[in-house]
Formats: sequence, structure tokens, C-alpha cells
Amino acid sequence: MPPESWQTKAARLKKIIAALRKTYPSAHCELDHSNPLELLVATVLSAQCTDKRVNLVTAELFRKYRTAGDYANAKTDPRTMEELTHLDGVGRKTANVVLGNAYGINAGIVVDTHVARLSQRLGITREKTPEKIEQELMKLVPRAQWTMFSHWLIWHGRRRCYARNPDCLNCEIKTLCPRVGLK
Repeated sequence: MPPESWQTKAARLKKIIAALRKTYPSAHCELDHSNPLELLVATVLSAQCTDKRVNLVTAELFRKYRTAGDYANAKTDPRTMEELTHLDGVGRKTANVVLGNAYGINAGIVVDTHVARLSQRLGITREKTPEKIEQELMKLVPRAQWTMFSHWLIWHGRRRCYARNPDCLNCEIKTLCPRVGLK
């Protein structure tokens, strides 16, 4: 079977987005937070990383901010991709979560394990790294939907399209899914 053209893929993705929007109308960030700083911290802590990496990040953080007052008086209120990714331990994924959910800024697409898996399974991308997956998705998904697109895929990945034993029989987008990597 020949590879899908960009136009065909974009048209299929438009149908996938419409179906996921209908299926998950209340999709949202599921991290508890009441302000951008809490979302930033929650996102950083939610990442799967080793104690070694945590210690690398917190060493500098704890040196700069020894008390709660130090954090409260910090003059930083990062609101751009550049400002956020200059913070220790913050990459594009975390910056995209904060910008999209705390500030309503579609600066990129959050690529977590669910977004990566579903993007590949749906045949949207063959890329393997989060950075390359994000770049390809950003070309296909309308910018106004970048934040919600991530939520819809994450919700679908958690509720239907599991890593192991996906519920394809009851899947809302089964007619649009080539099931890449599944038997």
C-alpha cells in the first residue's frame, strides 16, 4: 500500500479531530493546579525521570530559593517558550503544557507518551522523538487546536486506545485508524 499523501492524511486527521472533540467535549489538563506556577511544578514532577535528574535540577533551584518567600518574591513570570525552556528542568513539553493551559497560548503541541503512541498508531507520523513528532503534528493540526488536540489524544489514550490491549472494537475512530503496530 503506497504512503498516504499529505493532503489525504490532513483530511483524515480533520475527521479524527472532529470525532475526538465529539467524544471528549470536556477534555482538559488533568493536573491539579490553581495558577501557572503550580501547573509548571506539577508538570515537571509528573515527568518520568530519575532521581539523578531531579537532583541535578533541584540543586540549582534550592540554591537560588532557600525559603518559600524566595519563591514568592522571584521576579520571574515566564510566559514564552524561550523563557520557560530556560528554566532548569523545563523542556518543550512542559512549556507547551503551561503556555496552552495556563495562558491559552498555542506555542506547540504537547507530546507525551499517549500523543506519541496514538500519532504513530493512527499513521499520522512515523517519527520517534517527541520533538520530531511535534514538528510534524504542528504542520497538520490547525494552530488554534494545538492544546486541545493533545488533550483529545491523551484522553483517548487513557480511556480507549491503551498501550496494551486497546479497545479497538468500541473505538470511536476505528474507521479512521490504520492500527499501525497492532496485529
